[in-house]
Amino acid sequence: MKRLSLLLLLALTGLQPLKVAAQTSAISKVWVPDLGNGMYKNPVLYADYSDPDVVRVGDEYYLTSSSFNAVPGLQILHSKDLVNWSIIGAVFTQQPPAARYALPQHGNGVWAPAIRYHNKLFYIFYPDPDLGIFVTTAKNPAGPWSAPVCIKEAKGWIDPCPLWDEDGQAYLVHGFAGSRAGFKSVLAVSRMRPDGLGLLGDEVLVFDGHDKHPTIEGPKFYKRHGYYYIFAPGGGVPTGWQVVMRSKNVFGPYEDRIVMDQGKTPVNGPHQGAWVDTPGGKEDWFLHFQDQGAYGRVVHLQPMTWKNDWPIIGEDPDGDGKGQPVLTYRKPAGKTQPIATPATSDEFNTNRLGLQWQWHANPQVGWAFLNGNEGFLRLYSVPLPEGFKNFWQVPNLLLQKLPADKFTATTKLSFTPRFEGEKTGLIMMGMDYAYLSVTNQGGKLLLGLTTCQNADKLSPETSSAPVEIPAKQPIYLRVSMQPEAKCQFSYSLDGQQFRAVGPVFTAREGKWIGAKLGLFCTRVAQTNDAGAADIDWFRVE
Repeated sequence: MKRLSLLLLLALTGLQPLKVAAQTSAISKVWVPDLGNGMYKNPVLYADYSDPDVVRVGDEYYLTSSSFNAVPGLQILHSKDLVNWSIIGAVFTQQPPAARYALPQHGNGVWAPAIRYHNKLFYIFYPDPDLGIFVTTAKNPAGPWSAPVCIKEAKGWIDPCPLWDEDGQAYLVHGFAGSRAGFKSVLAVSRMRPDGLGLLGDEVLVFDGHDKHPTIEGPKFYKRHGYYYIFAPGGGVPTGWQVVMRSKNVFGPYEDRIVMDQGKTPVNGPHQGAWVDTPGGKEDWFLHFQDQGAYGRVVHLQPMTWKNDWPIIGEDPDGDGKGQPVLTYRKPAGKTQPIATPATSDEFNTNRLGLQWQWHANPQVGWAFLNGNEGFLRLYSVPLPEGFKNFWQVPNLLLQKLPADKFTATTKLSFTPRFEGEKTGLIMMGMDYAYLSVTNQGGKLLLGLTTCQNADKLSPETSSAPVEIPAKQPIYLRVSMQPEAKCQFSYSLDGQQFRAVGPVFTAREGKWIGAKLGLFCTRVAQTNDAGAADIDWFRVE
């Protein structure tokens, strides 16, 4: 047996390594927001880091976002200038409770989190909309993080954010999910233990957005110049706006104002995110998402100023106090930082899986083994789940976020099946999906394209007429994406000449997430052995 990577074993079993270093990776070949001339372009993260929140500690910035059912969950990104970001870790490698998330729970799991730093400790508060509000802590944001603790069992409590006041008191603001709580568009504040590990007393309703800001949610809590501020998105994900509320009393009443909307820009629904300042409080900035359908909710960076103790986010060309997004702008003041982008490609040359990868559910030991000494990732074939209809139900999908609106992803693999029906391939996953696969059938290796429309409704798959390919030799699988999420799959036997397979497929978002791209290896029956796919590399260009 190949030598098992200690770090991958820890990841698959849910244990944490003692220390996780920042990922070193090549610069993206498809999207670099730093223009190299003191300017940047939006989005600064052209990937589905939805519901982003950011905290500054010293001259370092740390970002986390909703991860839903993907594992490792609550990925942590790091930057020193708010433009150049790298993935440095994740909070957990088994989403709690582990049994609940053994199979995909689309749209469930980790909703909008908040990351804060208090008393030399990093905190992340996150909601599971079916279970309640959870807290996890760490001394190092790269990990390890403590096992999440539920501080409020409640169905439909979402999007928590803490505030530690100057007098030692602590508070938590949160919203409500109509799908679980039975009502929405209101925000509540609770007293909180100073250590953040429990709530005190009953929550207080502080804002009702039904009249002016329907679907108000995702609140973030701040204090400045004696005012308590709640930044919150209103109007819904695709077309909403950014609301700010302020009060001299933590429990209100709060006055409200729209501080940014789409304006005359192409940036739809610019809202929900984080206010941060630069060291010394010299400048203020705001990070937020924009819903781009199949590409997910990508992250933009906006300049922010204050006028009469109200923030203005983005540019305000007409001076009415309501900003609109910038497409390009000067970078935040400070030392010039090296170009950095979240990892996408993976050569599998170390005994550590790239931090960009996430499983579709809690991983099990035996799904994957790294062999960095020989330079490959082995995926063993995993039996399809009971009652299988389509890949919407399959947990052992190893996926990553889409990295730009236009890119090509290619993987080189060798497939060694042992039983009839074993299959490996390259998948573009969402509520509609497509994959290019190699299947062991009748003693032959057959390559073909499979698509599924309305996979979330467990609709059947449709497969193209397969072609036979030689056994016992590497094969190259590729998908090229063009703007508007148009995908063309192709394959090669020599890595040079690629042959298109099937028609153009239009990728579609998942449940509250963008489409995702990655790898799988499956079988149709349980046996006492398994075939495997050895993935030599995965490259995004």
